[in-house]
Amino acid sequence: MRALIQRVSEAAVRVDGETLGEIGPGLLILVCAMDGDAEANADKLASKIARLRIFKDEAGKMNRSLLDTGGAALVVSQFTLAADTSRGNRPGFSAAATPAEGERLYEYFAGRLRAEGITVAQGRFAAEMNVSLVNDGPVTIWMEA
Repeated sequence: MRALIQRVSEAAVRVDGETLGEIGPGLLILVCAMDGDAEANADKLASKIARLRIFKDEAGKMNRSLLDTGGAALVVSQFTLAADTSRGNRPGFSAAATPAEGERLYEYFAGRLRAEGITVAQGRFAAEMNVSLVNDGPVTIWMEA
């Protein structure tokens, strides 16, 4: 699985003007299941993200995790993270999981974050979404599991 993680002071996802999920301080997690991924990949990624020390401590150093701060996560499916731009100018997405498997792993991943004790808001799989955020820092991190 691939994820692009952004530390945010707030974030929201909307579909057709309806707010599906919104959070205050925490992480916006754009996530993509790749062909061949399984629950073990989602388990590893969720555990790592929950414990990733990218929030400031009292001394201003990035030393606290989402679990430490009590922040929330907004999880949004993002199959374009599977883009292959090595040939031509049009990205290919054949490395992404099938839509059915991608949705299953997306939901599983969000559930694993909840099981870690994280409050999770979500977008809608395969929907045209509008995502807004205020990136805090900015801090943006690419992860794979």
